[in-house]
Amino acid sequence: MSFVRIWLLNILWLLPVIVFILIIEGRKRDMALSRFADSNLLPRLCLSESKSKRVVRMILLIIAAGMMVFALSGPRWGEHYQEVTQKGVDIILCMDVSMSMLVKDIKPDRLERAKREVVDLIKVLSGDRMGLLAFAGSAYLQCPLTMDYNALYMFLNQFSPDLIPVLGTNLGEAIDTAVAGFDKKSNTDKVVILITDGEDNEEGGIKAAKKAAEEGISIFVFGMGDPSGGPVPMSGGAGFQKDPEGQLILSKLDENGLKEIANISGGTYVRSTEGDLDLDRLYFAGIRKKTTAVTLKSGKIKVYEERFYLFLIAALILLLGEGLLKE
Repeated sequence: MSFVRIWLLNILWLLPVIVFILIIEGRKRDMALSRFADSNLLPRLCLSESKSKRVVRMILLIIAAGMMVFALSGPRWGEHYQEVTQKGVDIILCMDVSMSMLVKDIKPDRLERAKREVVDLIKVLSGDRMGLLAFAGSAYLQCPLTMDYNALYMFLNQFSPDLIPVLGTNLGEAIDTAVAGFDKKSNTDKVVILITDGEDNEEGGIKAAKKAAEEGISIFVFGMGDPSGGPVPMSGGAGFQKDPEGQLILSKLDENGLKEIANISGGTYVRSTEGDLDLDRLYFAGIRKKTTAVTLKSGKIKVYEERFYLFLIAALILLLGEGLLKE
């Protein structure tokens, strides 16, 4: 036997307390009746319940309560195998981890906001394989395509500007590296999610998007930041970066370039706003509508038989019996 919520069995420790309370209440009742009338006169004034019957009723109530606790804890025994399939698409998520992603024009900053959005996205994935890629001046596939979503959380927590030693933002290399991360023999629809502020220092994003489109790969772009921009912090957080003339370097969201990348590859562009579900909408309104899910995994899983109803039936019978014993 196993339990779904075994911690609920701790409630059983309350049953002795209930027994104690019932005994005290019974004694208080007997004392009140003894003060009301003489013991010889009392049976003629009111019907009295025998002590043995009262004990039986108390036992039935306690056992019924125990049965209900067992039912709540989700007892299971016995098992059978069930055929299951998982359908989805292949997704490689490319996240910009350059210094400009630390700009605070969206709260708390672009990178932290992007990571929160990805966490929300992973929670709604259903049967899709996802990989994680981090990029700045160069790009590295941190986690290959997997259906182990817990592994994605682990790699995502490591994303920071220190992860990629090469400064800058190379969208072209990010897209090319993501395309190379797909299984060319797989017939699944392939999608790249590009999360960036769009400052393409190498100006190779458009060219890479065209190559991806030729291979049937769609790029869905999630823009981080504000078009008005914000100052780029120094490495280590001590002040802001300045140009040779002493002016603050502002990082602005380049929406035009990102929209073009999405349009060329047949994807969609979405800009992060104050809500926390923007990337979810890109997934459901964009990726799910423009792709076809195929079977990625099939097999049999062991399913345990739920037996909570047996304890509920036993509790009901005991409560009915307790009710019939009342005078």
